[in-house]
Amino acid sequence: MLYAIGDIHGEIRKLERLLDHLPLEKEDRLVFIGDYIDRGPDPKAVVDYLIDFREQHDCVFLLGNHESMFLDFLGWEAEEYFAGHAFLLNGGERTLESYGLLTEPARDPSEMSLPRSHEDFLRDLVLYHHQGGHLFVHAGIGRGLEGVSRTADAIAQFAPRDVLWDRTSFESEHGLPDVVVYGHTPAPDFAVRWNLPHSVGIDTGAVFGGPLTALRIDDRQLFQVNG
Repeated sequence: MLYAIGDIHGEIRKLERLLDHLPLEKEDRLVFIGDYIDRGPDPKAVVDYLIDFREQHDCVFLLGNHESMFLDFLGWEAEEYFAGHAFLLNGGERTLESYGLLTEPARDPSEMSLPRSHEDFLRDLVLYHHQGGHLFVHAGIGRGLEGVSRTADAIAQFAPRDVLWDRTSFESEHGLPDVVVYGHTPAPDFAVRWNLPHSVGIDTGAVFGGPLTALRIDDRQLFQVNG
């Protein structure tokens, strides 16, 4: 079975309960849609948990816009790391606090260091995953790809800014043969955004009081925990 996990944002208790609730088998794979950090109670604990979890399970971890901002804030350089100037405005202080990096006087972010295992985890995050008729991205594919009919062509044209920040997937149609599974944009009522056969949005606002959601791709069954 293939599972997709929505935006976590430091909600370690919801994450633990959700993954304990899943009827996982050894051959199952889990695709985490990004945004592990910021805003929630313990971003560092979430990353610790996922690092341990992947030792026992087949996992794919996508890069979210919050990880992109964080790494750019720390001075890491890559095309997909940007908008670091907005990191503290988007819940970044909670991440720095969880890593023990909120010190006075203010430190130069480039001098801040993370545990080596966390650096490795963050460097390994990917922009997309394609499997089983589904294309997994953090935010969307962008309006410029609606007319593309081959997934390989769409991937070749991916712009990191769209993949990490796009907010049009829930209303857009496209010509790809795959269902786009994304997070990033919770609905006002924290429901899953069904837009089949085009897309499914699984950010259900866990950090804002909504549930944390897992979607089993094979039969489209939802698993959710709240509180």
